[in-house]
Amino acid sequence: MGKEDLVSNNPLRVLGLETDEAVDARRVGLVMARAGLGKTAILVQIAMDAMLRDNKVLHVAIGEGIDKTRTWYDDILTLINDDKKIENFQNVVDDIMKNRMIMTFKENSFSLATLEERMEDLSSQEIFKADCLIVDGFDFSDVESVSVLNELNGFMDKNGLKMVWFSAVSHRGDERVSANGVPAPCHECDELFDTVLLISPEDNEIRLKTLKCSEACSVDAGKSLSLDPATMLLKKA
Repeated sequence: MGKEDLVSNNPLRVLGLETDEAVDARRVGLVMARAGLGKTAILVQIAMDAMLRDNKVLHVAIGEGIDKTRTWYDDILTLINDDKKIENFQNVVDDIMKNRMIMTFKENSFSLATLEERMEDLSSQEIFKADCLIVDGFDFSDVESVSVLNELNGFMDKNGLKMVWFSAVSHRGDERVSANGVPAPCHECDELFDTVLLISPEDNEIRLKTLKCSEACSVDAGKSLSLDPATMLLKKA
């Protein structure tokens, strides 16, 4: 299996991650789960899908170091190769990693303004111009921080971003949900996202529930996909 096969056979295709320049071009997504249930693993799979399609992905890790974030990519790629037996595996890895940059922030130091400043520096120096953005570890319980996300559409337009994905931590004891079933702390800002995924353990399974899904999805909102509990890779339907 080669790079093109990885794109066409990716189970994430059902989420309609590729963007159409004319229709539904901007995509904003959210992955939610309780702490330690695999949000980063899903974000990395989403990022790698974009990288395989030759999009530049900026992965923003809040409260995590570069080495740990890089390890997520290395581990997921190894697992995919073990399953798919990729032709010229190292060449494929070298090729797609040119499309990724990792940027870290300490907890409580992230802001959209600071991120934009760093992105502008990278772009103006012709170091890296992102097409897609992954933000892992954003604090949705901070009301002031969340209010800034109302500027997200303008931020995406200004920086030419096709897609932004966030992660958020839900809590077992907090039963607040939006009309779409999006749990706290994102229940009051779910209108920001066209796609919301929730990782949910059920019996001996791990399910990826689609609480909201864009028109590009081939999965209806409310349906769920299956994750391999050992690897957190999305299973082919």
